[in-house]
Amino acid sequence: MHEYSIAYDIYMTARRAALEHQAQRVLRVQVDMGELAMANPEQVTFLFTAITEEDPLFERTELACRAVPPAVRCACGYEGPELYVCPTCGTLPDLVRGREIVVTNIEIEVGEG
Repeated sequence: MHEYSIAYDIYMTARRAALEHQAQRVLRVQVDMGELAMANPEQVTFLFTAITEEDPLFERTELACRAVPPAVRCACGYEGPELYVCPTCGTLPDLVRGREIVVTNIEIEVGEG
């Protein structure tokens, strides 16, 4: 179940950034998840909530997962969604997007002063 390690890594990334910026609370964490990343966003969200429930910095934190569709690029110049065979030249194109899991934004609450 690699969703646990993904959720934990998201938590640690957000926690590190929040502490570096003297956050009082993490409000929202935005994550881009490639559709080919082989991770279930619902399970990642559930596990993130379980991991953060004892951390007051993450009280009521929203984890927002955005699906990133796959995209390929071929040596012939084709760019698009066809994964297995380039519709232009018939070769195997290179996957350029769709496997990543990236924390793209962390919203925090900071104190005054």
